[in-house]
Amino acid sequence: MLLINLVAFGQQFATIKGKIKTADGKPASFISVGLKGKGQGTTSDETGSYTINRVKPGTYMIKVSAVGVNPIEKTVTVTSEETKIVDFVIVQNSTELSEVNINKHRAKYAAKKSNDVAKMPLSNLENPQVYTTITKETFTDQLIFSVDDATRNAVGIQKLWESTSRGGDGGAYYASRGFIVQSKLRNGIAGNVTSRNDAANIESVEVIKGPSATLFGSTLTSYGGLINRITKKPFEGIGGEVTYSAGSYDLNRVSADFNFPVDKANLIYARLNTSYNYKGSFQENVFDRGFFIAPSLSYKVNDKLDFTFDAEIANGKNTLKPFIFFYFPVAQLGFDRADQSGVDYNKSFAGGPMKQKYNSTNFFGQANYKFNENWSSHTSVSTNYSFSNGRGTYLFLVPNSYFNPAAAPGADYLSRADQSTDNSEVYTYEVQQNFNGAFNIGSVKNRIVIGLDYLRQNSDQLYYSIDTFDITNKNGNDANYANFNEKNLAAFYAANSYSKYPINFKSNTYSAYVSDVINLTDRLIALAALRVDRFDNKGNSDRAGSAPTGAYKQTVFSPKFGLVFQPIKDQLSLFANYQNGFNNINGIDYQGNAFKPEQANQVEGGIKLDAFNNKITGSVSYYYIKVKDIVRGYNGDPSNPNAQIQDGNKISKGIEAEIIANPVNGLNIIAGFAYNDNKLVNASPDVEGRRDAYSAAPYSANLWVSYKFNTGSLSGFGLGAGGNYASDNKIVNSVSQGVFILPAYKVFNASVFYDHARFRLGAKVDNFTNQKYWTGYSTMNPQDLRTFTGSVTYKF
Repeated sequence: MLLINLVAFGQQFATIKGKIKTADGKPASFISVGLKGKGQGTTSDETGSYTINRVKPGTYMIKVSAVGVNPIEKTVTVTSEETKIVDFVIVQNSTELSEVNINKHRAKYAAKKSNDVAKMPLSNLENPQVYTTITKETFTDQLIFSVDDATRNAVGIQKLWESTSRGGDGGAYYASRGFIVQSKLRNGIAGNVTSRNDAANIESVEVIKGPSATLFGSTLTSYGGLINRITKKPFEGIGGEVTYSAGSYDLNRVSADFNFPVDKANLIYARLNTSYNYKGSFQENVFDRGFFIAPSLSYKVNDKLDFTFDAEIANGKNTLKPFIFFYFPVAQLGFDRADQSGVDYNKSFAGGPMKQKYNSTNFFGQANYKFNENWSSHTSVSTNYSFSNGRGTYLFLVPNSYFNPAAAPGADYLSRADQSTDNSEVYTYEVQQNFNGAFNIGSVKNRIVIGLDYLRQNSDQLYYSIDTFDITNKNGNDANYANFNEKNLAAFYAANSYSKYPINFKSNTYSAYVSDVINLTDRLIALAALRVDRFDNKGNSDRAGSAPTGAYKQTVFSPKFGLVFQPIKDQLSLFANYQNGFNNINGIDYQGNAFKPEQANQVEGGIKLDAFNNKITGSVSYYYIKVKDIVRGYNGDPSNPNAQIQDGNKISKGIEAEIIANPVNGLNIIAGFAYNDNKLVNASPDVEGRRDAYSAAPYSANLWVSYKFNTGSLSGFGLGAGGNYASDNKIVNSVSQGVFILPAYKVFNASVFYDHARFRLGAKVDNFTNQKYWTGYSTMNPQDLRTFTGSVTYKF
């Protein structure tokens, strides 16, 4: 970047600027203005003004264009250091332009369509499935640097665990509709991450709800849905930005985004997104330092064929944030809520940084070929490599009765333990071929995708652990507190026996699917889809090269149906869906019968809205998910205490409501509410009829309100505020272990920014009430206290 700026200062450039108006004399906002064939351009602002800087002396063709606007071209000649004024008047009037363009861009938190949710271009109102899109504008306004933090804007999504940064682990853990979800897809195909999911190359994030195996398979999805990251692509032009951010707990972050043409014919464009991120913690000896680089290249061969190649390379070093587990019945602890535990909130309970290294290297390629106006081919290849090596410390509460059986209920101590990874590696390969087509059967329009998919996973992971290194006081005041450090832990492993857990396997999944969206009328749409999935697990082995054991194969059919009726066309939809998910299960039951795949079926119905020229979008839905064929213990055979039976069920049902609004120019709102009720049925007597302890809080809500001044002396200035709510969460919930609760919380955040054509200044405060609160996945994990962040961006 420094070299680019030095070259720029050594040349004498001109500037082209002007205004674009509609036919009735009103400002034309969000109109593209560019130097034809030169890769330089910009977009008109709210006043219709535009500026193209750093133009070399010469003669150019300026092109003005936008969706629904007739293109205009003008020839202009500029000399060194000249400022040339070139104005335009488009044919459309302000009303026509508003309908097709302006309001679409003002509702910056809303996305009207997706290419990935249905594996075809389909608007939200046409799609019977519910999903939330978190746009890049949301990231910018909230100063969000990771996908993990962005999910707080998705209705019904609750983060339970930070990323463990372990090979193959898939990043942070979330709950959706009563089931665990991770971000394992990128642009609709495999895109596993190892650690914190950096947002440097993120265009948007799609949180897709409900069982989705029909189009996405079972390996990368869950019964609660999936999280699909949409990445930035090269574009025609040159430009980018550099951002520096700093804040609480030694936050230091530098990121860059640079797009440029590669060849003189402007057929090949490249884009580079990269970042360095360091952040400490309010707890001692906790940090995460990582580098991320994501280069991409697009090559338009001709009007029919184009290629895209890109990569994501991340590596770093970190320590795990504290995880506190429960190995003893809650009744022995003397308390049943995290806020009553007395555990020092500000302590990590590590005497020094317990480090681990991580990295992931992912490569992607796609070829798109257009046969004609109705049929096209899309071939995608993804290779993912995930690695980790180092410590994975954890804690658990120890009741006083452990030391003195006669002691009254209470827990004054924590046991400190470790589960490390030893050069663990996971490779994932995916090849996907989609054919998209549109055709009519009589007067009935069909839009179809026919897909073939091959997914391979190679796992070479080794975990090794000790259950107890030592025991220390939960208030962190024991004399032995500093003993739990890297040197002493390594010596402990060298002097004592410990457990090893190899996860070494290879599996192949061969799939074919077809999905047809049928316009029965211009208001009534049906969707029918089916997947056939052949899973081939080659068995488990170890690093010593032992013969694999436990190999098995399974074939599954996964259907999906949907119906959409639009009482008000393109504004209001009534929808219903039936969706399926599955998981391959290995083993035999107590009678010696092989297990069959576990199945989840969802029935859902609701409404979707996109009214007042995209000013209000949203959805309200009710869902009912039944998981069947869950494997559980079988107590009918005293001679076989490990016997199992496959007849368990889980029922998960609830409602979700989301509104994204732009009621007046500059004001944008995101609001969501979710309720989930679930229970285990025909399960072990220990949990029969109880809420699953891994389901997160039953009630949750999210809100963000932002306002940006677009005219006057405050033009470019904006501010926003919002927060998240979650009700009490039972992370332990059984007869034998009792009930332990993470208390309800309300966390509030705010930001302020100034956005200029050449720079942006921003600041935010998260958890500005400084509330202590916990999340967890059968654990209690203290979350960040009040944090401040400032950011400055230079645009070029």
